[in-house]
Amino acid sequence: VNVGQASTHNADLNASVQLQMLWVEPGTFTMGSPTTETSRGTDETEHNVTLTKGFYLGKYEVTQAQYEAVMTGNTNSLSATPSQWPNNPNRPVEKVSWADAQIFLTRLNAQQSANIPAGWAYVLPTESQWEYACRAGTSTTYSWGNDINATIGSSDANYNVSGLGQTRDVGYYAANPLGFFDMHGNVWEWTAGWYQAAYPTGNPVVDPSGPASGSFRVRRGGSWGSDGTNLRSARRYSNTPNILASSIGFRVGFQKQ
Repeated sequence: VNVGQASTHNADLNASVQLQMLWVEPGTFTMGSPTTETSRGTDETEHNVTLTKGFYLGKYEVTQAQYEAVMTGNTNSLSATPSQWPNNPNRPVEKVSWADAQIFLTRLNAQQSANIPAGWAYVLPTESQWEYACRAGTSTTYSWGNDINATIGSSDANYNVSGLGQTRDVGYYAANPLGFFDMHGNVWEWTAGWYQAAYPTGNPVVDPSGPASGSFRVRRGGSWGSDGTNLRSARRYSNTPNILASSIGFRVGFQKQ
């Protein structure tokens, strides 16, 4: 099966660490939130988006083990073990800036060059790709519905009422309808684009990649420290590309450029 047709794509990062990815079919969806959604932001204007090309996306957030496998020996003076809670190989890596994630991707592409088809690359997903995969065909506040389980030991996601106050191993909570884990909670996830409050106009908007320039990069999905409203599928947040936080990690895409 050719890449871009297989439902999964796995990259061996070293003898014991693998990056598992799932194929997302192209399609059209409604991005943003309805004006009736509780706690919606003014930067979530609903609009139809068509993604004309499918893409792979990490089944899980990048883990400490995966980050270490790629970043060990880097010449950029970056720690291969930056996390607030180190020595937890299956927890998501955090305290990785957007800029650090770019170095990770450059190294990953170089490491995997013999196994990458011409024109393909490991990347951060665009904001629209991220929300499309997060929603997984749903139009509700979260991929599981409109309500979040606001109890200690929440069964929906790792967020502030879970009572943990930190990350937990990826894949603990149920996957969304496309098979992705922790799109809501655990750590915020960097996306590729620059932040702009106003979404592009058009019906539909085709393959948006975000504005050409800006000051802030977009993160999505909420974290272990977020309240439930920040885990909403439509929720957008922006930060400078060099910020390091124990609540921010990332997820990797793989696509034809």
